[in-house]
Amino acid sequence: MVSGWKHSRILVFSEDLFFIYLLPPIIFNAGFQVKKKQFFRNFMTITLFGAVGTLISFTVISLGALGLISRLNIGSLELGDYLAIGAIFSATDSVCTLQVLNQDDTPLLYSLVFGEGVVNDATSVVLFNAIQNFDLPNFSSIKFLQFIGNFLYLFGTSTFLGVGAGLLSAYIIKKLYFGRHSTDREVSIMMLMAYLSYMLAELLDLSGILTVFFCGIVMSHYTWHNVTESSRVTTKHAFATLSFISETFLFLYVGMDALDIEKWKIVGETYSPMKSIALSSTILLLVLVSRAAFVFPLSLLANLTKKNQAEKISIKQQVIIWWAGLMRGAVSIALAYNKFTRSGHTQLPSNAIMITSTITVVLFSTMVFGLLTKPWIRLLIPARHLNRESSALSDPPSPKSFLETPILNGSDVDPDVGVGIRRPTSLRLLLSSPTRSVHHYWRKFDDAFMRPMFGGRGFVPFVPGSPTERSVPLLQGNDHN
Repeated sequence: MVSGWKHSRILVFSEDLFFIYLLPPIIFNAGFQVKKKQFFRNFMTITLFGAVGTLISFTVISLGALGLISRLNIGSLELGDYLAIGAIFSATDSVCTLQVLNQDDTPLLYSLVFGEGVVNDATSVVLFNAIQNFDLPNFSSIKFLQFIGNFLYLFGTSTFLGVGAGLLSAYIIKKLYFGRHSTDREVSIMMLMAYLSYMLAELLDLSGILTVFFCGIVMSHYTWHNVTESSRVTTKHAFATLSFISETFLFLYVGMDALDIEKWKIVGETYSPMKSIALSSTILLLVLVSRAAFVFPLSLLANLTKKNQAEKISIKQQVIIWWAGLMRGAVSIALAYNKFTRSGHTQLPSNAIMITSTITVVLFSTMVFGLLTKPWIRLLIPARHLNRESSALSDPPSPKSFLETPILNGSDVDPDVGVGIRRPTSLRLLLSSPTRSVHHYWRKFDDAFMRPMFGGRGFVPFVPGSPTERSVPLLQGNDHN
């Protein structure tokens, strides 16, 4: 503004920069720090919201755009453009959600909203790419079934690629000499293997978001326990720092790009201010309706499959899940730029107004919905309920503190947590948490085969972490002398 808009393009949002450099650290750190038990306990509900819910949201927004936005006469938009609008505004902003929900205070809500956000981002990107490559004039039911099959293939293959990259990094650090006992090498291998998994997924036209997320989960379960103590501290803080810097750059880019005067001038010269406001308001209304169209029905469906009352999603929690997913962010902007611009520029008024409306919706939803999320949570779930939920459903953060001492070969030990667990003292507790669960059989398989092969908690011999740590006993010895 000081330069008279001459330097309004200092920071221009680039979808390539976003998808290749800024998004991977955020998603990887989320998988690396996520509470695995809580996530996998609600995995079916998360998949239901993230995949089926996004498809419902996409359908509602696309039909709404076809019925409402087409009447605003903003220009020559085709059927493919309306479908693209559905995919663009179905992408929720999991980055914002991470800032407003707390993993310790509301573990169930956090795992559902965040898990859905990751799957939702992947689904939206896959949907958008499918629409870009879709032959709409020759659409048929067989092609629709092929699209569903392709989506399931992408979901499964992306997950397996991430798991494979995580296991490979664990095996390299545990078995090969060049990766061991050097903090620099261990941290580098973890970072580079995570990034390799993401880039491989992108090169193979898979979902890099899902791949790097599951790579983070596997690394926190196996690889993190294979490295030295100094590497554990370094990786935990390094990944969190990289994630935070990427989030900050994202908001910087979105904010600076909103000040780019070129597209606002085109819109201002072609359309009246009321038309721009009407378009943004219509999109916001469709976002509100499409979110409600799947959160409440799918929550009811998820509750029917859960026998334990404590695991069911209450109506207040459903309202919070609906509200927390209303925020739109960098994924929406990246997809809008991909669809409506070429190299960040556009001269078509209809494309320019779609970009400015996307920026308006993102800024409004982030500021208004984001700021009101915490007050909503405090109003709907008072602090005493938060504490109760936290104590009943939470498990220690992952990766666990390297200061904890694992207890091995005990019947009452959970190797994933590393501390002794008391057996249920009443029939009611026994019924509410059966000992022969899927998790129980996974633990047996994990202890018998996976951990001896790939390492993990309690399966790696103690190795001093760094020259500094090795010198500590010597210093103590000098003091005694």
